[in-house]
Amino acid sequence: MDMSTLLKPAAVRFLGSATSKKRLFQSIGEVAKSVYGLDADMVVEALQERESLGPTGVGYGVALPHARIDHLDTVQGVFFRLEKPLDYGSVDKSPVDLVFALFAPRDAGVDHLKALAFISRTLRNGRVCEKLRANEDPAKIFAILNSGETSKAA
Repeated sequence: MDMSTLLKPAAVRFLGSATSKKRLFQSIGEVAKSVYGLDADMVVEALQERESLGPTGVGYGVALPHARIDHLDTVQGVFFRLEKPLDYGSVDKSPVDLVFALFAPRDAGVDHLKALAFISRTLRNGRVCEKLRANEDPAKIFAILNSGETSKAA
């Protein structure tokens, strides 16, 4: 799997702050609409519905909100680096500052799971996360996510 198939440069953002998880999801929905043409309200609703099943904050300041979306052809993502970490309700109770939202077609099956596993491995790489946290420029963040180092993430 390749990061460039999941994430467009315009879908990478540095966000000063998010006051709540709901506001974060609204920001993700706005980016998903502008970059991928998805219905922002549908994205927010799908993310909240998935979140109600259990937190997608996986620990170490990382969240992987994800949802299946109607009328989507491929798995696509949005990445936010938050300047001010957000209390997200993560499994380790740590606030979140790296957020990779993933959207998959309703019938994506194993492709959705492969994409989630790939993103999870990437964001478990401490060196990658350190570099992401040291940058505010979306172009640099995109380059870090697309570096060869992410494919070696353990």
